[in-house]
Amino acid sequence: MSAEYRITLSAPDDVTGWRDAARSLLAARVPPSSIVWQVEGEDGDLFGASALPAKGNADIRVPKAFLPLAATVVCHRDPERFALLYEALWRLQDQRQMLEDRADPLVARLYAMEKEVRRDAHKMHAFVRFREVEEADGAVRMVAWFEPDNHIVRREAGFFMRRFTNMRWSILTPDVSIHWDGETLTEGPGATRRDAPDGDPVEETWKAYYKSIFNPARVKVKAMTAEMPRKYWKNMPETAAIGELLASAQARESAMIERSAAIPASATAPAPLSSRPTNVEAAWEALRAEAMQCTRCDLHCHATQTVFGEGPLSPRLFIVGEQPGDQEDLAGRPFVGPAGQLLDEAMAQAGIDRAACYVTNAVKHFKFVQRGKRRIHDKPNVGEIKACNWWLDRERELIRPPLTLALGASAARALTGKAVTISRVRGTALTLPDGGECWVTVHPSYLLRLPDEEAARRERALFVEDLRRAGARAAALAA
Repeated sequence: MSAEYRITLSAPDDVTGWRDAARSLLAARVPPSSIVWQVEGEDGDLFGASALPAKGNADIRVPKAFLPLAATVVCHRDPERFALLYEALWRLQDQRQMLEDRADPLVARLYAMEKEVRRDAHKMHAFVRFREVEEADGAVRMVAWFEPDNHIVRREAGFFMRRFTNMRWSILTPDVSIHWDGETLTEGPGATRRDAPDGDPVEETWKAYYKSIFNPARVKVKAMTAEMPRKYWKNMPETAAIGELLASAQARESAMIERSAAIPASATAPAPLSSRPTNVEAAWEALRAEAMQCTRCDLHCHATQTVFGEGPLSPRLFIVGEQPGDQEDLAGRPFVGPAGQLLDEAMAQAGIDRAACYVTNAVKHFKFVQRGKRRIHDKPNVGEIKACNWWLDRERELIRPPLTLALGASAARALTGKAVTISRVRGTALTLPDGGECWVTVHPSYLLRLPDEEAARRERALFVEDLRRAGARAAALAA
């Protein structure tokens, strides 16, 4: 039976056009077998489009889960995606619980397509690499080339607008290109790899950083290529070193084992900064410089500056707080305000030299509420903690601390990836996702907020004892 309707959509990801057409067709009770879906400019367009039936008054209802599913599946490259979605919409009118049956072939296919689109979007977030280009007016534009598997470029434009709000950038792909000038997003035709720049001096920093954190003893090639498929390597500066690093991984691992066996136990304490490989120092400096330009969440819009970690790169103790306060935001250094002074005093009582510790925060920008002339601390939310985890993870990759001390629930959440109740885990060693050992105690600002003098003395004594235990454990790990 020939199709009665040919519906032409304006773009491969035209979810609005599909939704409007599907609503009219469904209201007129047009079955899926009587519709051909096509995209303007593609081969099917040669046959022209049919007028939509007049909108009826049918009561069309769908589960809440269907709309986001449809919006994602529309971005898939499968030419049958529009037809499959309409078939699902048609069946949902009589089978309200259909989406809950993952064994249904149609449902399983739609969710598989959704998963592929989301994975493709994740790869775009992770593997887009911008290169610097000078425009005719002398301004700098950052240009990236990317080859998505699906029609995700328009869908993911908002992510890059939020992340690089104050930067001029362009992302070129074979199907469509998007351009941001700091205020307006515009769209252009597809491009070729030759239209994108090859590289810039910043890439040497990426290569140095990547080499410095590469651990041959933990190489899992299948896992690495599963998360970072080879198709993306040619557009990423750091991957230029992967072949060389993989080729030498076995030899480097054997050398590490031999050196470890030859070192006496008394000599296994972390080396001072002056004796660490210079590439670690250079990578840390590059990481800090990049963090100064961070726009991963909206906190940078109001804070004075990024407050990065500081201290030796071979510390006995890696201390993580919540976020910088008012004085830290102005000074650009962690723990220099009242909470920092209390921390210094407590560390001294516990026999810990702060100069031997690396001190940082889970969130690198000051979040506050303005009250008159005062800026009052405001607790970071889960999204802000997750956005800033990128920097904390990079710090830990470079420093590889033997022991981490989390000050407060936000710091513990950033490190463990889940909500933590301090009273339940206090005094207990936790194992972090990267294999490191972590202890949790209160944040010193908590002690400053206690109204009762007796309670403040009691809690401060417990805090000093937590620090003393952490210091003793760090010494034991280094012995």
